[in-house]
Amino acid sequence: MEEPIIQARDLGICFAKGKQKKARVKDLFVRRAANQKGAAQQDFWPLRHVNFDIFPGDAVGIIGRNGTGKSTLLRLITGVLIPDEGYVRREGRVAPLIALSAGFSGDLTGRENVNLVGALHGMSTKEIKSKFDEIVDFSELEDFIDTPLKHYSSGMKVRLGFGVITQLPHPILLVDEALAVGDAAFKRKCQAVIAGLLEEGRTLVFVSHSEGDLKKYCKRGIFLDAGTLETDGTVEEALDAYKAAEKRDAKAKAAKKAAAKKAAEATAAPVLVPGPVEAAT
Repeated sequence: MEEPIIQARDLGICFAKGKQKKARVKDLFVRRAANQKGAAQQDFWPLRHVNFDIFPGDAVGIIGRNGTGKSTLLRLITGVLIPDEGYVRREGRVAPLIALSAGFSGDLTGRENVNLVGALHGMSTKEIKSKFDEIVDFSELEDFIDTPLKHYSSGMKVRLGFGVITQLPHPILLVDEALAVGDAAFKRKCQAVIAGLLEEGRTLVFVSHSEGDLKKYCKRGIFLDAGTLETDGTVEEALDAYKAAEKRDAKAKAAKKAAAKKAAEATAAPVLVPGPVEAAT
């Protein structure tokens, strides 16, 4: 039986409200001790009790509303975040199309950043050299490759980051709304690259709000809602569950608003209208 390339068992992570999650060693001990005593009321779980297996060559869409743990799940898979409960295990390295300019230094040139980020992701000097022209050609930055990155626009940084990450030989591709940036021509180039990587048999975990993109790349869908895995099936089943949840929430919100309005009207003080004053006889 084929072994999963990504496996999650009872996966959960706890955040402190009003504070950014930090994966420092000291915080690990503090959180572990707090979990043993019971979570503080200011803590919340963006993901909890999540279980799934993803197999080599799968293309899985992660679907859900904002704040339901989609990007957090990708960061747990990469190892950027460390779970407070359960585990996520992967076989093989990850090519993360998440924060496309992560690892870049503004004081270094585009050329130097290609070498830096490629090395950070495990590429050898020989591999970077052999892929360098493809990276520059894709990013269309030939005239700026020896310019410090601090002079690049945000779009130029994204193009360079995408060019580097998609040259990684890693078997797992994580994509977090990477196709939502850039102009139409750049999006078409990104789509062609991702389609080519899937044809090579890479494993894709794809976070997107675009129904078209999800159906284009993914056969399977995972719907996350309020930090829990609600649906794991075909991408159509996951999208249907997502739409049904949106309708339920909209209906509940409208009912709550109507009830609040009715209560406010019922408790409003009556307005007294003075009657006519009778003339004294």
